[in-house]
Amino acid sequence: MDGPFEDDDTVGLMTVVIGPDAPARLDKALAAAVPEKAALSRSRLMRMIAEGAVSRAGLAVTDPKTRVAEGEVYALRLDPAAAVETRAEAIPLSVVWEDADLVVIDKPVGMVVHPAPGSPSGTLVNALLHHCGASLSGIGGERRPGIVHRIDKDTSGLLVVAKSDRAHHGLARQFEDHSVARHYLAVVQGVPQASDARLRGLRGISFEAGGILRIATHLARHRTDRQRQAVVWDQGRHAVTRARVVEAFAGQAALVDCWLETGRTHQIRVHLAYAGHGLVGDPTYGGKRRLGAALGAGAEVGNSFPRQALHAASLGFDHPVTGERLEFFSPLPADMAGLIAALRAG
Repeated sequence: MDGPFEDDDTVGLMTVVIGPDAPARLDKALAAAVPEKAALSRSRLMRMIAEGAVSRAGLAVTDPKTRVAEGEVYALRLDPAAAVETRAEAIPLSVVWEDADLVVIDKPVGMVVHPAPGSPSGTLVNALLHHCGASLSGIGGERRPGIVHRIDKDTSGLLVVAKSDRAHHGLARQFEDHSVARHYLAVVQGVPQASDARLRGLRGISFEAGGILRIATHLARHRTDRQRQAVVWDQGRHAVTRARVVEAFAGQAALVDCWLETGRTHQIRVHLAYAGHGLVGDPTYGGKRRLGAALGAGAEVGNSFPRQALHAASLGFDHPVTGERLEFFSPLPADMAGLIAALRAG
């Protein structure tokens, strides 16, 4: 054998040779020896070990803590991707781009991304299972789409979904190292300004060159309402949002371009609400503030807007297989375009 990995002539069988300086445990040693192109995570390797799909000299090795030695040869049985219980549904999708490894979707308002107890059907995953069909090569051993990021049910716009394990791993790494470019357009109450002493006095808020608002806090579940997120400081997860005013409307509201350094649940909505500029129409974080008479008829449109005015407008990332840089843009949906037109008209 020329190296630590070979493809066996038998379909679904992979041969791995333990190399020098390998970790002592079987699961860790396999994770180090299996090449990136195989797209086998350590968690999947551990499942394979437990299921008897890893063997040495014809005998299954089922303990992930088994000690290994240099030169040992292990056979990994790669079973076909298992079907999932989630039902495929013929739901129309706006597909922006697709190849064998990825699909980019422009999600409409009202669609949940992933099935959950309150939304077992009608989700993006249900729709993708039908749309992709046999082209799903398997994520973690299951024939399902790989969800690497989500947008809220009532937020519209772009998201990328993996169709293969190799794409799933590559995309996940880019989201972890914050190299994915995601810009959102939001309509907020008030106009964030660097001259606002109140805003400058809030912990975690600063302004960068060009009047860019930077909000850096930790986010965690609200102490009393488990459906909400809250700004915290001594726990939770680090979160950074940047925002730039694109257009102001009579000092009462603004169209804001927001981009994420991190991607936490409800991040933009929570951060802008913390800054005192909650999203127009946001039923959870928008607060009781209402647009005033200076906006004329636009105030009525804004105050009755039925969802958070937030749209995932652009998405950029490196294709996890080809390395090509991909950039996608989504126009504003009709309801947000109408809201902005009404605010502009006053």
